Amino acid sequence: MRTQVAIIGAGPAGLLLSHLLHLRGIESVVLELRSRAHAEARVRAGVLEQGTVDTLVEAGVGDRLLREGLLHHGIELRFGGAGHRVAFEKLVPGRAITVYGQQEVVKDLIAARLKDGADIRFEVDDVMPHAADTDRPYVTFGGQRLDCDVIAGCDGFHGVSRQTIPPGVLTAYEREYPFAWLGVLARVPPSTEELIYARTDRGFALHSMRSPEISRFYLQVPPDEDVAAWPDTRVWAELKTRLETVPGFELSTGEIVDKSVTPMRSYVAEPMRYGRLFLAGDAAHIVPPTGAKGLNLAVADVRLLTRALAHWYETGSADLLDGYSDACLKRVWRAQHFSWWMTTLLHTFDSDDAYGHRLQLSHLDYVTSSEAAAATLAENYVGLPYGAAE
Repeated sequence: MRTQVAIIGAGPAGLLLSHLLHLRGIESVVLELRSRAHAEARVRAGVLEQGTVDTLVEAGVGDRLLREGLLHHGIELRFGGAGHRVAFEKLVPGRAITVYGQQEVVKDLIAARLKDGADIRFEVDDVMPHAADTDRPYVTFGGQRLDCDVIAGCDGFHGVSRQTIPPGVLTAYEREYPFAWLGVLARVPPSTEELIYARTDRGFALHSMRSPEISRFYLQVPPDEDVAAWPDTRVWAELKTRLETVPGFELSTGEIVDKSVTPMRSYVAEPMRYGRLFLAGDAAHIVPPTGAKGLNLAVADVRLLTRALAHWYETGSADLLDGYSDACLKRVWRAQHFSWWMTTLLHTFDSDDAYGHRLQLSHLDYVTSSEAAAATLAENYVGLPYGAAE
């Protein structure tokens, strides 16, 4: 078999890349280890930046997003017994976030690609890229061979793409945090109209949502926490303790349909390229979810990769492909800093003494009382605008 671009991974990065390439007349084949049902059911990110929404709409896959997504013009930082709203409409006019689950983005992209006759292969075994350092790369899977011009590694942090790059090529930058998030999905209407980020002495909590009927919660827990240690009654009791810190606020409870523990880490692999193999999304970088940047960075990556590949096919010039990694990493490191900053601003650390505790509260007070500081948070949270080169 032969195609122009072999895409490993049918998550948001791989599917969106395939769709954007199709719009530019470039063929691709998408290879995915998991089933379609699994890809469409994975509960992941849910906060889309303005640029991500604009990208999906412009690509013709944003109709349901616009109908069902929850448009938000602010978030609340809750600490010290009070809530403080960060007003996007005032601080970054014309830009907002939309709450729409990653699995819904995946469903929309799969439906669009299949409607266009795309070649997406689910449940394929033994996917492996080869000869990426030559002008004749190929991918093997399930006893078959797929020749291509370029391989796009969009298969996540644990995927094979990055792992096949020879030792010494990549430099890895990593930081692990001394806590994890217990994620909870509940069939209960949200108790808030906008996301609540709560800092308490017992640890961080986040009240998010996925729809008018489904709420999403996160609790800071130890890094080695066993999800079995959190029966529903304990989850609700702890959420109430950490969120009901403002007079008059009452948390609604209901049926919990999913629970999982997510380690918190920051990771960047540089460069995001090895020969004809290009990494995108979680295959190249991970951020703690506090800043809601993972999915949005994947979209930014594939925008750049699509532009570079289209330029290469149209002109024969590899200039944009050669600049792909540096262009991506500029935004990646901005998001890394913001995610680290939000994480250290809102979580409790066992290593903190009384001095560190007071510094954290002072920083929170500054962010919520200074318009300049709040504008910095808002600008990064809704996502920096794309430049002409993106």
